[in-house]
Amino acid sequence: MRGIVKINNDKPVVSTFDLFSKMGYKEHRVLKRVISDNLDYFQEYGFLHMEVQKPTGKEGGRPTEAYLLNEDHFILLVLLAKNSAEAVALKVRLAREFKRMRATLANIAAQQTNPDWVNARKDGKAIYFEKSTVIKDFVEYATAQGSKSAKKYYMSLAKMENSALFFIEKKYKNLREIMTIKQLMQIATADQIVEKALVEVMQAGRNYKEGYKLSKERVTAFAEIIGKSHLHDTMLEGETTKPKREMFQ
Repeated sequence: MRGIVKINNDKPVVSTFDLFSKMGYKEHRVLKRVISDNLDYFQEYGFLHMEVQKPTGKEGGRPTEAYLLNEDHFILLVLLAKNSAEAVALKVRLAREFKRMRATLANIAAQQTNPDWVNARKDGKAIYFEKSTVIKDFVEYATAQGSKSAKKYYMSLAKMENSALFFIEKKYKNLREIMTIKQLMQIATADQIVEKALVEVMQAGRNYKEGYKLSKERVTAFAEIIGKSHLHDTMLEGETTKPKREMFQ
């Protein structure tokens, strides 16, 4: 079962959009009304942040605003909302998720004071800078060959590396800030693999599309050797994450 507790401003929260159906409500707005009708009580437990949820599915629709609740907000919501078997089961489940996420954040904070981690992060930044310089040259190379979206290679290559090497369940501002020393070394190696692949394609004068293809082939081969790892074990048991496919024009 996929976790629904996520990180917002370095704090674990859960969205009412992810809660309403699991608490036995047919409409999101009905659950939100429980909060808006008791807003003063909720704000005693911290500021209520909002996020915009874009509609999913073929039919689309208007974006909707959802409340982001911390653990105390959620407990109060369960007390005020209608009683149901779903709500009780959800409370037990999210209590475990909030506990795990607090432990994850504490581990990240402790790790970042480790001198060995600091050095690994510093070395990784230097390697990443070298790769970014090569990507800049590659963007110009691809654009000269007719690519209309070459600037997307910065993000797409990064996503490719992360998807190949790691199981990523939660969203963080910067994935490399939460990686272990071993993972920082792995992603730095992947950066060097990408850098070398792009240089080879440019030096050989090959079609720009082969740059991403060759980079992905080599990073994937590297990942198959070392194995894919979880980022701070933020996934719940039994979960899997499949890499997304990238497309270029």
